[in-house]
Amino acid sequence: MQFSFKSTDFKKLERAFGVAAKPMGSYHRFEIAPQDPVRKLALEIYSGIPIGRRRGNLVSVYTQNAHLQLHFCSGYVISDVLGEVTFVGEQEGKLSGLIIEKEGGCSLFANVDRSLVSGDFTQLGPEVMLSGIALSLTDTILDTASPALAPQTSKKKRARAR
Repeated sequence: MQFSFKSTDFKKLERAFGVAAKPMGSYHRFEIAPQDPVRKLALEIYSGIPIGRRRGNLVSVYTQNAHLQLHFCSGYVISDVLGEVTFVGEQEGKLSGLIIEKEGGCSLFANVDRSLVSGDFTQLGPEVMLSGIALSLTDTILDTASPALAPQTSKKKRARAR
């Protein structure tokens, strides 16, 4: 596991959400409750915990109607302009992203092919375009957040590159 949430990350997230994190022992909890009471949510971040046989970061979101989790979160991107934070994880070229809005909304995009975040969105069907656009912010951290997030190159392509 390369990335682990640190106190500096929680400070950045506090500024992004406009609420203080509550340390709760093994995790930090953000209670996001904007003016609209229907959109309130709780965000919990567990840093470097056992998940099965490995250690990793777990991001959990609780809303009035849903409970969403992102296992092995390997980074995040804050967008002040959009008022949201995108938490991302990747496995075998597939991305999962959990987007938490400052105003209490949340979205989950799971098992998205990595090529969609940096490709030409106009070439995508409208039903898949949103996931590519939503996760495109993470393209800036994918190569640096973790070796697992580096672009996958086949053995054949590596041999040709030598």
